[in-house]
Amino acid sequence: MSQADNSYELGIDLQKIDAIDMHVHIECSEHGHLSLPQPLVDASSKYFKAEDRSPSLDTIAERYREWNMAAVVFTVDATTALKHEPNSIEEIATGAARNNDVLIPFGSVDPLQGAAAVERAKVLVEKFGVRGFKFHPSLQSFDPSDQQFYPLYEAIQDLGVPALFHTGQNGMGAGLPGGYGIKLGYSNPLLLDSVAADFPELQVIMAHPSVPWQEEANSIATHKSNVWIDLSGWSPKYFPQSLVHAANRMFPDRVLFGTDYPLITPQKWLGAFQEADFKDEVRPKILKDNAVRLLGLGN
Repeated sequence: MSQADNSYELGIDLQKIDAIDMHVHIECSEHGHLSLPQPLVDASSKYFKAEDRSPSLDTIAERYREWNMAAVVFTVDATTALKHEPNSIEEIATGAARNNDVLIPFGSVDPLQGAAAVERAKVLVEKFGVRGFKFHPSLQSFDPSDQQFYPLYEAIQDLGVPALFHTGQNGMGAGLPGGYGIKLGYSNPLLLDSVAADFPELQVIMAHPSVPWQEEANSIATHKSNVWIDLSGWSPKYFPQSLVHAANRMFPDRVLFGTDYPLITPQKWLGAFQEADFKDEVRPKILKDNAVRLLGLGN
């Protein structure tokens, strides 16, 4: 089968799904290779109290199909920082292609690989059909505001797909000596302000409530119309009130449902979401409508 045959094409019937989960991890390959070193897998499992830590891509597709949801799926390429090969991004894209009624693949590249990362980003979009890119500045050990990474952002902007960045507190390395060397400061959302300013056509997604920097995240999303916030990684019952207030009033059209599955289940997240203080008119935007617009699913 050629690369072209493997290329992802959207197959989601928007009338059949109730929500789009913007943040789902594929952490184990079809051959059992883990995306992270074992100490990080164990520590994050303990931190999130996850029971089913690494379901396969096809299992995730089956579950989201049963739940009448679509899911954006990805892994993180932190080869240089972790000295550990990620699970295959190409395999994720190909798996999403055979489950394109419920899965949407995002790619990942290692920013520390410079020009090679730029070329790889182009291949992942043009040959495999990925619909965006996931970055984890703390895990990948890079300052996203550093202009050495601007050629990568320019390429992603030109490719017309969004870039999703982990922000805020970090479950990876939590509880380990030195946090496994992972530095929280790289995930301060303020570092993304210059990225969004200098690449106004690039859609920047700040993943998670950005605790302890939620006010910074709120300010950036209020100021720049190409910045979005996904609500993954936290139960809504623990959301900072300032985030709920800003989502209701300042940027209701740029807030996105996300879980961090398999670390948090949609059922747990949605149960708490029902009790959170979001306006009734904002809820459907968060669960589905905003993602449809961001990802161009209605075109």
